[in-house]
Amino acid sequence: MENLSPQFKARSAAAAADRALQAKLSASKALFVEGRKRAVAEIDFEATREAGKTIRGGCAADLDLWLERFEDEATRRGGRVLWARDGAEICRLVAGIARRHGVGKAIKSKSMLSEEAGLNAALAAAGVQPVETDLGEYILQINGDERPSHIIAPAIHKTKEEVAELFARRHGRPRKTEIGEMTREAREVLRGHFLTADMGISGGNFLVAETGSVALVTNEGNGRMVTTLPRVHVVITGIEKVIPTLEDLATLMRLLPRSATGQSISNYFSLLTGTRRPDDGDGPQHLYFILVDNGRAGVLGGDFEDMLRCIRCGACMNHCPVYQTVGGHAFGWVYPGPMGSVLTPLLLGLEQAPDLPHACTQCGQCAAVCPVKIPLPGLLRQLREEQTARGLRPRQERAALGLWAWLALRPRLYGLAAAIAARVLGRLGGGEGRIHRLAFAAAWTGGRDLPAPPGRTFRERYRAGRRER
Repeated sequence: MENLSPQFKARSAAAAADRALQAKLSASKALFVEGRKRAVAEIDFEATREAGKTIRGGCAADLDLWLERFEDEATRRGGRVLWARDGAEICRLVAGIARRHGVGKAIKSKSMLSEEAGLNAALAAAGVQPVETDLGEYILQINGDERPSHIIAPAIHKTKEEVAELFARRHGRPRKTEIGEMTREAREVLRGHFLTADMGISGGNFLVAETGSVALVTNEGNGRMVTTLPRVHVVITGIEKVIPTLEDLATLMRLLPRSATGQSISNYFSLLTGTRRPDDGDGPQHLYFILVDNGRAGVLGGDFEDMLRCIRCGACMNHCPVYQTVGGHAFGWVYPGPMGSVLTPLLLGLEQAPDLPHACTQCGQCAAVCPVKIPLPGLLRQLREEQTARGLRPRQERAALGLWAWLALRPRLYGLAAAIAARVLGRLGGGEGRIHRLAFAAAWTGGRDLPAPPGRTFRERYRAGRRER
């Protein structure tokens, strides 16, 4: 895969200068942050977070056992469990299922694993028409298979006017700008696909081991139609999504919608178990679960296992100053924001995304709002340490850090160097006390002024204060 680092730098610079994008991101932050604030106040959120952390952490510790239990229960209820090592195997398995059942059209509910795999292109190559039915994903698909910019609101980077122009162009209907009319138009276009599709493809928010069920959370109702109308239903989800019991699911569902969209509960919550029985009014005749590794097993038992607790709520990116400045596309892959800055290097390799662990101010907001208490800033620091240990950072950066470490171990030399630097930088600041351009920090001062030090170091001021006393 192509190295994501140069793209991140270029995309983030372009995004930071895009005033229209900044306005959209600002509006979305207000919506998500304020909504979450109100929703979490309804419950004892800290105690529920701790319970969620315990549930998810316990699952990771015994993941193999819970996956085996899930496979047994799902199979007993008519499902078939398949295993995929990577994205290519996901595509091969889904294409094989489509061939087996003579599928010509597949409708999809939002699935991040299908994004990881590039499934839509693989289906098209296999002669199967993929149709996204989540409104945000549908907008991106008809706009040329554009990537999502947020895991909860994929088209958050688009304005209502942009979508209106897109609908008028692609649907061949009069341009509408009232949101209710636009969503009705999308429903009318998609309804025919719901009724004629042979296969439905969904993700899964959680897999329940004790019942062999998949839990699906949506706000548009499309997920329920995708999973009940077609005769074949394929669930594609990561191996880390399994939880032990329905009681655990109830606990996690008190966290997920509140953290994701600021709702006490999502508009649609589906718990899907087994294939259609003789007395059922709907449901699939054939049910497949594709449980995906794609790098997740390699995280188990290591320093980054905490990341497997993630429930994909998006709260970390909604509160992250970096994401709120550059948006989701700058991160270059499926997962943006703080969780993406950890997940992408873990799943693709540090060599593929060496700048993402540094796309963080270490402000700690992501850890403060994470519903399952993932220490995201700490994990990002660990990734930085690993990069340095493996020699993956630029030579100049490693040399500068090496020099600083050498000085830091020699207090007198460090104090002398700090005093010289303070005086030199103080003079560069002039009467304003601000440095507008600095040769060895051009990337920093190219976009902001650097406050000049006052001329004396802390040590010097401390000694002077003691003498005065």
